[in-house]
Amino acid sequence: MRLVQFFLPGKGKRVGLIQGDGVLDITSPEEGVHSTNDLVGQGQTVAGLVKRATWLAKRLHRRALDYRELQRAPSRRVSHLLMPIDPPEIWGAAGRGELGTDRTEPGARPALFFKGTVARAVGPGAPVVIRYESRLTVPEAGLAAVLGVEGTVVAFTACNDLTARDIALANPGFLSQAKVYRGSFALGPCLVTQDEYGDPRPLQIRCSVVRRDGPIFSEAAATVGLPRRLEELATWLSRENPLLPGMVVFNAAGIEIPDPLALRDADRVEVEVQGVGRLSSPVRGGNAHSR
Repeated sequence: MRLVQFFLPGKGKRVGLIQGDGVLDITSPEEGVHSTNDLVGQGQTVAGLVKRATWLAKRLHRRALDYRELQRAPSRRVSHLLMPIDPPEIWGAAGRGELGTDRTEPGARPALFFKGTVARAVGPGAPVVIRYESRLTVPEAGLAAVLGVEGTVVAFTACNDLTARDIALANPGFLSQAKVYRGSFALGPCLVTQDEYGDPRPLQIRCSVVRRDGPIFSEAAATVGLPRRLEELATWLSRENPLLPGMVVFNAAGIEIPDPLALRDADRVEVEVQGVGRLSSPVRGGNAHSR
């Protein structure tokens, strides 16, 4: 099952169930379903989430929207995709040694870090941001898991984790500022429930940076190379830590953008995850030198 959140002029945020090329609006205030967070909370498990969404689709009998028409730049005047979930918290597993070496032997503690909250994240088509004082900001493609009740993994989606690499390298104490700021994380375009994915490790993730009329970088990696399973990360995250339905934990794919290709204003980052789709994000911000 694939789920989205989308904006509909005159109605605001809606919840959608993707069927083929169509999206069925399964928003139901009477049933307490205003968002995918509500569905995750009510369903509690993967099976419960699928059952709840399927029941709503049959009960409401609404005409489907064209999924392709929702994949456009956000505007109050047109329908468009939103983040597929509104995560109360976002956590990630360290990549590229930024938080030290992640020991992967059985039982070893993973290097998890707090990435931010829903206010610091954006959805498909919305801009990711370069901090004004950074001259070396890079994206990192990844696979994200959405947690249900008691920290179980209920769905997956694509993500883009931005880091101001120059700020992070200047001083270890600056790392949180390099990674946690408004517009530093993108999520989408849809949620794919775990029952459809099964084991998400044999998947391909591609990260591309487009400048002006064409790509200046494009590289793919397989999730089989990820050092940690997302279910393992969720288990560690639940230790002495309150978990809320809709929280997100992600694993970077290990695709490293060279310093000379650091992001500039008006670039576009595209993260494509097999089975999920393409998360496209325009880039905004930075100093005059980057324009």
